[in-house]
Amino acid sequence: MSKLSNRVRRCAYRVLEVLVLSLAFAGAHAEQSASEVKKILFLAGPRDHGFPGRHEYERDLRTLAASFENATNLKGVEIKTQVIVGRIARDLSEVEDASVIVINSSSDRAGNETHPLFPPDPSTDHHGYDPETSAYLHALNELIARKKIGVVVLHYALWAENWRARELYLNWLGGLWVQIGSKNPVDEWAMAPVNAEHPILRGVKPWTYRDEIFCRFLLPNDPRRTDLILATPQRDMQRIGPQIVSWAYQRDDGGRAFVFGGQDFRDNLALDNYRRFLMNGIAWAAHIDIPNEGIHSPTPDVSDVSPRSP
Repeated sequence: MSKLSNRVRRCAYRVLEVLVLSLAFAGAHAEQSASEVKKILFLAGPRDHGFPGRHEYERDLRTLAASFENATNLKGVEIKTQVIVGRIARDLSEVEDASVIVINSSSDRAGNETHPLFPPDPSTDHHGYDPETSAYLHALNELIARKKIGVVVLHYALWAENWRARELYLNWLGGLWVQIGSKNPVDEWAMAPVNAEHPILRGVKPWTYRDEIFCRFLLPNDPRRTDLILATPQRDMQRIGPQIVSWAYQRDDGGRAFVFGGQDFRDNLALDNYRRFLMNGIAWAAHIDIPNEGIHSPTPDVSDVSPRSP
């Protein structure tokens, strides 16, 4: 009787062990299946000017992509990244499944520079585009609205000359950089978060660094915009004083935008607090939940820069 009881007990333990392992596997599988997939589409202009270590559009966006891929505290989300250099395909196939597009490039102002979305303004009548380009931009605008795709624009890419490009920027971003009125000085900047309750500012502390900051934006009074960073130039050779240099924008269609006028010098991406701010902004625009401490990622090696042009 004792041997039978032991045998039954051992069988019961094995059944229980199998059941526990099965439940654990099912739970892990369910958690994995429940992870939301978010694609971050990085649009880099080709490097068309500047000294090594500046305006490194592709390198900088690839660093941010790698930082998302190696983030240590994003839960319940699967991040996919894609980096495109140059203009996007006009069939918009690359944008179709994006949660957010992130643009770092030159503006549309010069014929020898490239913006990923807008043709060079000198090739247009300055107010609009040819029928084919107009149809493509209309389809892009419709896609962004229909799928609530976030839009993030950084640095020099915020400069729009063509009036149709400006109209789209105002619709997507709630503000823009305009020649003559706006400024972009290189200085040592003291960056102070404002509206600290906004998710983008989670884990972000004030910092000081060297950068070319596009600022003094055209910013209409708009309750959908939340200012994020007040920047003060230390030398202030242009006498512009403190400026709002970053904001978040909640569109009526449910989409979001994040704007930052800095992101010139490549070595700044090794500043963990600054990089966290950029990642938080991109994540918010993609409708990704931001941890209370902000997004953490390993400090990247940013020593690789473009060779000096001959």
